[in-house]
Amino acid sequence: MTPPDKKSRTTFNKLQKRLCREVGSVIADYRMIEDGDRVMVCLSGGKDSFTLLDILLNLQKTAPVRFEVIAVNLDQKQPGFPGHILPQYQESLGVAYHIIEKDTYSVVKRVIPEGKTTCGLCSRLRRGTLYGFAEEQGMTKIALGHHRDDILETFFLNIFYNGKLKAMPPKLLSDDRKNIVIRPLAYCREKDIDRFAGYRDFPIIPCNLCGTQENLQRQAMKQMLQHWDRQFPGRLETIFTSLQNVAPSQLAMLHCSTLPVWKACGRSPTRK
Repeated sequence: MTPPDKKSRTTFNKLQKRLCREVGSVIADYRMIEDGDRVMVCLSGGKDSFTLLDILLNLQKTAPVRFEVIAVNLDQKQPGFPGHILPQYQESLGVAYHIIEKDTYSVVKRVIPEGKTTCGLCSRLRRGTLYGFAEEQGMTKIALGHHRDDILETFFLNIFYNGKLKAMPPKLLSDDRKNIVIRPLAYCREKDIDRFAGYRDFPIIPCNLCGTQENLQRQAMKQMLQHWDRQFPGRLETIFTSLQNVAPSQLAMLHCSTLPVWKACGRSPTRK
């Protein structure tokens, strides 16, 4: 809903225009959505996916190409999950939607020891189910609600904990080469999405399986980035820009064709 009083309405309109501009820019930069696309928006019940659906439906009215928006929710059978909320919300919008029912919750709870982070397995099971459904239904794009902060957090998680230089690309061809994943919120800041969700009063559904676990490594990255944002305004924008301007030849990349030879020798090449 739009705020009732004039001042709040003006602030909301500016925020909505900014988010629409940022989403439109990333779609154009990465050619995310093309004429005739069937875009499957993965609606989890969180603020990010609600915002993604809202902005795409808004842009659909004025976009230079014609595309379908289909909302899809995966009901993972978590105890107490309010299964009526998303269908009611989507029906109120008049948007096409599907509810997939699959008990991944029991799998995660059986496999992951108590107290350990469930996010990794949960996301893999969820991703596999959604990919399969998209292929069956002829969806041409799968839209996820990851924003700029998610991408930066993933970047530093991989550096600090996995020893890898990678993040979340705004547009990705899946490993099986059957699905194209897009992240239209890639240019959007989480704090803007928070404010927008508050104005729109989305029926947020908290994740009781993994999203509320304490002491997650991602939470530490989030706090670090928030600290930088306060202390060094503009730093996060610069870091994100660096992900778009990569110079592979200036990194310490190992060349697979020569590595086994010198490892076997255990020494450097002999100079003549």
